[in-house]
Amino acid sequence: MPRMSEAVLAINFAGPHVAIQDEGRHGLMRYGVPASGPMDRTSFAAANAAVGNPAGQPAIEVSMGGLVLDCVSGDVTFAVAGGGFIVEHAGDKRGAWMVATLRAGERLAIRPGHWGSWTYLAFAGHIEAKTWLGSMSTHSLSGLGGGRLAAGQTVTVADPDVRDDRHGPIICPVIARPRSELRVVVGPQDRFFSKETLSNFLSSPFRLSDAYDRMGVRLQGPSLAPSVALDMPSEAIVRGSVQVAGDGVPAILLADHQTTGGYPKIATVVDSDLDAFVQLRPRDHVGFLAVTPQQAIENIRLRAATMSRYLAAVRDGPWNVLI
Repeated sequence: MPRMSEAVLAINFAGPHVAIQDEGRHGLMRYGVPASGPMDRTSFAAANAAVGNPAGQPAIEVSMGGLVLDCVSGDVTFAVAGGGFIVEHAGDKRGAWMVATLRAGERLAIRPGHWGSWTYLAFAGHIEAKTWLGSMSTHSLSGLGGGRLAAGQTVTVADPDVRDDRHGPIICPVIARPRSELRVVVGPQDRFFSKETLSNFLSSPFRLSDAYDRMGVRLQGPSLAPSVALDMPSEAIVRGSVQVAGDGVPAILLADHQTTGGYPKIATVVDSDLDAFVQLRPRDHVGFLAVTPQQAIENIRLRAATMSRYLAAVRDGPWNVLI
């Protein structure tokens, strides 16, 4: 039986920050363009691997606001990976980390479960959406890229594939679960803070505030007010920077962070911890552990090797490994 050339999906409901993302818009920060891309790169990669897609293929990032869509025409296999979200489809209610096929006339609903802030919906096919500077990743403030989803829109999946052989659960790896202790490299502007403030930063618990979006999250905890005048010029910043405003409130910068900033950065979160960190929710606690730059590099390399093995197992199956 010939495969339909497209599947058409009607958006019934989409919460805030539900948008199309690919692997990101890299190499343009020197021009003031944020990289964007998925908040949780681990889960994004797992969803794509589970349906046999190439790495970085566009998917739908779903926030705690949830997503409901109806399949108007065509059949397409899909995967949901990330967080402990609830997936309702064809009369069944299951957890995320699963693969099934959405058929014409069926509804798919994704809602938050007991843990996690972001999940990813990948299709065995190619999502058709606008590109901006060579990427479909949506920049949340401008809406440029593939775009935010809203009720009344449609999403078209070109060349949809049905992969019944991939139906079933995906193992959720340990590295994808929320992480409440973040490894950090102190600095680069630790000179703006007293020894007591640095000690408080590394020994005190903080909570994620409700001021949490794709640009970053502000933390609640002891004040980290700088001890000297802020006379530093604006400079480049990176994902994971722990930036402290003049009021002493720290914020961890995330996928849509600005490209330059003039506030001091007391530390930088090791990149390998960020995907698990973003699966925490507002009012969850987090603490910081100082590591050396060499230890940070070793952690990143170890995690990359672990992730490579995991994705290979997901692509090839059977999915009976826990990493």
